[in-house]
Amino acid sequence: MDFETILYQKDGGKARITLNRPEKLNALSMKLQRELNAALWEADNDAAVHVIILRGEGRAFCAGYDLTPMQSPPPKRDTAAADENYSAVYRGMSTLDDDVWQLERQQRERMAIWDIHKPVIAQVHGYCLAGGTDLALLCDIIIAADDSVFGFPPVRAMGSPPAHMWTYLVGPQWAKYMLLTGDSISGAQAADIGLILKSVPPDSLEAEVEALASKMERIDVELLSPNKRIVNLAMELMGARTMQRMAAENDGRAHLAPAVREFGKIAMTQGLKAALEWRDGQFGDSRGSDDYKERRAEQEARLRHS
Repeated sequence: MDFETILYQKDGGKARITLNRPEKLNALSMKLQRELNAALWEADNDAAVHVIILRGEGRAFCAGYDLTPMQSPPPKRDTAAADENYSAVYRGMSTLDDDVWQLERQQRERMAIWDIHKPVIAQVHGYCLAGGTDLALLCDIIIAADDSVFGFPPVRAMGSPPAHMWTYLVGPQWAKYMLLTGDSISGAQAADIGLILKSVPPDSLEAEVEALASKMERIDVELLSPNKRIVNLAMELMGARTMQRMAAENDGRAHLAPAVREFGKIAMTQGLKAALEWRDGQFGDSRGSDDYKERRAEQEARLRHS
């Protein structure tokens, strides 16, 4: 299959799907989500594939959803492309039902990770933020670089996660901490709290993932499938599937907050960079700020000497 925003490669029993928008830190456009969905089902339908590796090209796994449409002039309501609807809510142009419909539409593309029969390993490096976590946390196993960055900063001024695996993976205390502060944690910290399986030094990440995938490659796919499915069914009995739809509706509700409109106004009039600075600057998390750079440098130094 030919794709524009992802790379699809097969090697024996492994399929590698690489998010391929490095210039945007692999931000999730609607096209990327559709192509990812198609690639996942292609791999699932291939009897030779036993395991799928999901990773990102360039400096990050995925830094979130593509917000650049927010900076363009508002389209006319009757001629707007459906893909613009994601940002329309920030311009005060979308009803709650319109918004939830679009959030659920995007969610259906991502849920292929959960629904396909083959196991999916997320190989995370660099940023795994916002929409990046919506992808990674649906994967069966996540392995990350020690210095990777996990978080959902948009909870500060843009809404609520339109997917929710946080409580299932780390419990209510850590889930609330992450979603009530918008703070980010390192891959090493994510492993400590159980958000991911493990973290490794950045230069060992690919080898670690390949070794795990090679183990699964040796197992009959007719055994991999039921053993993935029974765990997912157990989580569905705990409400995990219903929770995803509830998360989309909850995000739509959160989009009604005044802060969300203010973020959209700043993005549209002053640009996305200014809006992100307004959102994160007061927390010292603006990626260009001295506080953020110093904190990241200290964190990486601790990891090197741990």
